[in-house]
Amino acid sequence: MKTLTVFLLTLSVLLASSLVSSQNTRFSDPETVVQNEFWGKLHARGGTSFFCETPFTSKGFLLTEGYIYPLAQVRSALDCGTTSQCANHDRYRQIASDLHNMVPVRNRIEMRRRNARYEELGSTGKPDECDIRESAQFFEPPHRVKGDVARTVAYMVDTYDLPWAGASGVFKSWNRMDPPDDRELTRHRQVAEIQGNENSFVLEPGRLENL
Repeated sequence: MKTLTVFLLTLSVLLASSLVSSQNTRFSDPETVVQNEFWGKLHARGGTSFFCETPFTSKGFLLTEGYIYPLAQVRSALDCGTTSQCANHDRYRQIASDLHNMVPVRNRIEMRRRNARYEELGSTGKPDECDIRESAQFFEPPHRVKGDVARTVAYMVDTYDLPWAGASGVFKSWNRMDPPDDRELTRHRQVAEIQGNENSFVLEPGRLENL
């Protein structure tokens, strides 16, 4: 009996350690992370905007930090109130500081999608110049980043126990149709080096099927 108790205690410690190491535990100050880590390190030499693939050499006034899993939905899930009220919520600050969920986005696109849910819209809505489709409160990203979106949303759902930001079947479909490419893997490696944890769905996309 004593041996079993020791085993169960050891297992619980290992599981707790695994949980901690799987999420962002390094950063909890969103404003500092955005300035120093996101723009200061990840995109210090520029890059391309996430949805439109527009090259840039510096942030400029047309770009902003976008959140693939919208922060509005994080606030709703945590029930912590408004943006200013949630700024004092420790759990929200940790989630909002997660670099795996941040991408450079055109300001006007982020304004349109920050409260939207993801959906496969098909022929509903004409695609814009970036191949984005929108309808009411729904947003369909370009085909080339659908898998990236799916794996990031899955990471946020799994890591922080958040609800899906759309139908789970849509994300699973996007994950299958758009597997990780060199660009996504490079970005993932850079974020993991800075933040200290990985998105396991990028490294093992098949895991998403069982989430």
